[in-house]
Amino acid sequence: MTTDLGSLVDADLAQESSSLEALKVRQQLGVQTLALANRGPQVLLGLFR
Repeated sequence: MTTDLGSLVDADLAQESSSLEALKVRQQLGVQTLALANRGPQVLLGLFR
């Protein structure tokens, strides 16, 4: 019984760790997307200088 419970806890921790990594990747992609979106107008204004 203890071994089964330990396996469940390990599986749950692995799943949560995987979910956390996926959220981190999504956050990084969001930050990069915003950086690119904010850079666009600056590049356009630079063409008029």
